[in-house]
Amino acid sequence: MSIASIMVAVDTGESAARRVRVAADLARRFEASLTGVAARKLPNLGPAADIVAAQASYDHERVKLADELARARDVFQAAAGTDIRAGWRQAEDGAEAFLVRQARGTDVIVVGRDAQRAGHDAMVPDPGTVLMESGRPVLVVPPGVERLGAARIVIAWKDAPEARRAVSAALPFVGRADKVLVAAAGSEARFEGAEEVSDFLCRHGAHVTTNLLDAPAGEIADAILRFAKREDADLIVMGGYGHSRLRELLFGGVTRDMLRTSPLCCLMSH
Repeated sequence: MSIASIMVAVDTGESAARRVRVAADLARRFEASLTGVAARKLPNLGPAADIVAAQASYDHERVKLADELARARDVFQAAAGTDIRAGWRQAEDGAEAFLVRQARGTDVIVVGRDAQRAGHDAMVPDPGTVLMESGRPVLVVPPGVERLGAARIVIAWKDAPEARRAVSAALPFVGRADKVLVAAAGSEARFEGAEEVSDFLCRHGAHVTTNLLDAPAGEIADAILRFAKREDADLIVMGGYGHSRLRELLFGGVTRDMLRTSPLCCLMSH
């Protein structure tokens, strides 16, 4: 398996250039094309008695959006460089909705993990929404990261369809890694088939070890992150939202915790 097309969400925030550099480096490594994507909806100005004032306000917002999209494109072009096949797509649209539609033609989507920190910035797509709706593997890049070596990869394994899809999506990375560590955490870890997954990855040419991590149900994300740090890994592969997203938002879950706190890149599939 290989990666032929990568799509990266771009905005005007301080993490955007680093995220593009991560995506561009992967595009070089896999000889893939890279497409930058940016979008934002115009704000709803609401009813106005003064039609002239309403039109002026709308025109002002359109000019502002055009300037933001132009700056986002400049960020993309400067960070991507000129030695890869690159394209650009932008729209007056919701950031998540536009990115999800464009994802029909890509292998991997690269997004930031800082949507909550962005607050009012509607150009920053929410990674959880993109993961749930795109039907594509999503590489979530935390703030401060600008290169992904992926020489040591942790597979956060749980025997669920989402995790199986994540392992398949990770095969291009796995085949190039120095070491792959399959880690199953929790009270049921020994029944999750981690050894079989390790054997599967070995058949794809990976150097694999199997690891069972002892962790209470509410501390699985912390256990995985501690293990990844101890093993000097820089990529975590995992399924996303095995439970409903609403349940995770209400009661917590591994996906939610990783999206909030992981200092490492996470390749997720739903």
